[in-house]
Amino acid sequence: MLQVLQKACCTSNSYKYGRWYIGLRSFNIKSLASQPVKKYRPIKCIHVCAHLICSENISKVVNLKQYLKYMTSLHKIKQTMDISLFSPPACVRGMTELNRDSFKKNIIVPHVTVKSSEINGALKCLKKYLLKLHKFKCVQNDENDADKKVLVLNPLLVTEFADIEGDLMKFCDDAIFISKEIALSYENWKAEDILKAVLPENQEGVQSYSLIGHILHLNLREHVLPYKFLTGQVFLDKIPGISLVVNKTNNIDSTYRNFEMEVLAGSGDTLVTVRENGSVYSMDFAKVYWNPRLSTEHDRVIKKFKHGDILYDVMAGIGPFAIPVGRKKCYVLANDLNPHSYDALVKNCEKNNVNDRVRCYNLDGGEFIKTVLKADLLEKWQDKSFCGTVHITMNLPAMAVEFLPAFVGLYKNIDLPQNLSLPILHVYMFTNDVTDDDAISKVAEKLGYATHSHVSHKENEILAESTTTEMCLEENLKCSTKTRLLNNLDLRKYVLEVVNIRKVAPNKIMMRVSLQLPIEVLLKDSDTLDGPPCKKSKEL
Repeated sequence: MLQVLQKACCTSNSYKYGRWYIGLRSFNIKSLASQPVKKYRPIKCIHVCAHLICSENISKVVNLKQYLKYMTSLHKIKQTMDISLFSPPACVRGMTELNRDSFKKNIIVPHVTVKSSEINGALKCLKKYLLKLHKFKCVQNDENDADKKVLVLNPLLVTEFADIEGDLMKFCDDAIFISKEIALSYENWKAEDILKAVLPENQEGVQSYSLIGHILHLNLREHVLPYKFLTGQVFLDKIPGISLVVNKTNNIDSTYRNFEMEVLAGSGDTLVTVRENGSVYSMDFAKVYWNPRLSTEHDRVIKKFKHGDILYDVMAGIGPFAIPVGRKKCYVLANDLNPHSYDALVKNCEKNNVNDRVRCYNLDGGEFIKTVLKADLLEKWQDKSFCGTVHITMNLPAMAVEFLPAFVGLYKNIDLPQNLSLPILHVYMFTNDVTDDDAISKVAEKLGYATHSHVSHKENEILAESTTTEMCLEENLKCSTKTRLLNNLDLRKYVLEVVNIRKVAPNKIMMRVSLQLPIEVLLKDSDTLDGPPCKKSKEL
């Protein structure tokens, strides 16, 4: 089989009557992954109906059907060689304690020596062939002759002098081509290369991280935890400007939105200063919530504001909405329950010179809505000179929708002026999928549209008579689906947009629903608000 593959290891392009292949002769498959490519004489072959016909000997037909699964394209061959040749040594696989000396490796690569006076011309024609590795000089001084320079070339692109001779001789009178050994070490690989070589194969590695000032924040998966200290040290070595690497050790606390963290490498405090959307924020990262990946979403919402608008920021954090909106000459009332976030919010308002336009509160979100927001919005409605737009942000995805019932009946039995400028509500949540219906139904349910009356009498009887958990769950799902559709029909006319923010985890999507808060919700009798049908069915 190897003999056949030695002739047939090839690359293909579509052709009218089959696929054309460029075969490679004298090809040792076993040593291919670890050795530089030699110069092979190509032969043309045509592959028709799983047969290979060599153009040099068309009388001999080789049936390749049993070997096709072993065939690969030249591009993939080069990728395999690249992984083997330019990756850290295989011996580092499974390392849990970082040993930098284990990453030493010697490889043979081509070198071209030219006169120093001709180096500019040589670089012009050989630029694409240079060996480009992390912290590796591909243009070096000749140790034996001060008047000469050495260019180190990529062995995957250059295998012999004939590959570059034609172009090089246009700029150089004399050039010496030789292949010799170079030494690679820990310094020559980036963090992702090192971790890919160390961590278990065929499993997701460390995909991303967040930079918050001098802190690099990781959220490691369970199978990576045995390598966590090595991972932290690698990042500390390779990422410039950081002095502390931490890993999240539990889920974000829904009340204060902070999390416990473990130091993996480095030292120092967790006091940081960051910039986002033209504003500066200082915080204690260990005590407040901050996610730099939300900067695009912050900017997307901030752009909706114009001079003279109003923002009620119910879960303000350290001010990523409140402060930039305040800088746009808008009036802002910002609130957060976390005392550390509140302190940072106050200081950041002063730092960004918006403390005269942003008023800060340290209240529960529901209390803030029912007291501060209620009184201030009524005052703005009664002010005939006010002509701005009112926005309400609720950026607490884990439980923001749970505060929506505070708006139900907020102005019950209160005489409101005519032609009100109804608030635009921006509420964040986690959903299981990216469909609009799933997000809208969560909002509709908490604003009083999901009532038990939406479920038919027959469905209630089925739920009540169900004696098995499986049957109850199945009928409950049907009930929930029907209610969701009805909810959406009722509320959808008020919805302005539904935005998929980011995928947090499998089956966990961060979404935003922006809608105009219906007047019937604000005037509704909150005593008639029923609980979600699914909760009711559990009580049965």
